Amino acid sequence: MSFSLDARLSRDTEAIGDLPLCRVLLMNDSRWPWLILVPRRANLVELTDLDAADRARLIQEAAQTADWLNANAKAEKINLGALGNIVRQLHVHVVARSAADPAWPGPVWGFGAAVRYEDNGIRAMIAAARAGLGV
Repeated sequence: MSFSLDARLSRDTEAIGDLPLCRVLLMNDSRWPWLILVPRRANLVELTDLDAADRARLIQEAAQTADWLNANAKAEKINLGALGNIVRQLHVHVVARSAADPAWPGPVWGFGAAVRYEDNGIRAMIAAARAGLGV
């Protein structure tokens, strides 16, 4: 079976591109600079479903993504999370946080309704991420 993206991730995000292991997605919620990494392997649910080399690659790609968000969003804190309670497909959230964001200091998951990007805003964020991450 080949890799396919969970329908909910497809619905809630916009594709940025592919790193060596992960598809990089932008969460379509303008309240936070929020990227999602999805390893392009079939049938993954848990981090432990990856072999050791892919686990190491996922951590490296998460760090790369976090570094880019930190530099470009002027984050006070980067939140990393792999919950999977609703979307079972293994994916890692990389979220730039600051004391001024609406959910601070609580989690972003389940906080109010998403505020979708306007067309120009989402295009600019995708272009910046593509350039910064080299995808």
